[in-house]
Amino acid sequence: QVQLAESGGGSVQAGGSLRLSCEGARTHTLSGFCVVWFRQIAGAEREGVAAIGRYGTTHYADSVKDRFTVSKDDSQNSILLQMNSLKRDDSAMYYCATDLRPFCNEISWFRPVGYHSWGQGTQVTVSS
Repeated sequence: QVQLAESGGGSVQAGGSLRLSCEGARTHTLSGFCVVWFRQIAGAEREGVAAIGRYGTTHYADSVKDRFTVSKDDSQNSILLQMNSLKRDDSAMYYCATDLRPFCNEISWFRPVGYHSWGQGTQVTVSS
């Protein structure tokens, strides 16, 4: 397992932007693994919104495609989630997770199953 810590959440008006960061402990180089951003609202299951694998292959949920961008910041051992054109429906607790495998499963990356390392989450609130 690896310790993960999310940051960058906050309150923003609809149409605004936020950038989330998922920093990994120095015991593991996060850029070498599949890291997934999930989000969860109260009473609902976590849903994957974006993922990035070792060689930079990315995956996005249809609901965030063309608005969110996942990338790596090797200098900070972090995975970033740039969120633009935010909508009220994007309000949720955002988590990052990894299973320490190099590649994201194209079929099931968005399911919150099999990831043994999770951060504590960062809250995103979008108001109209």
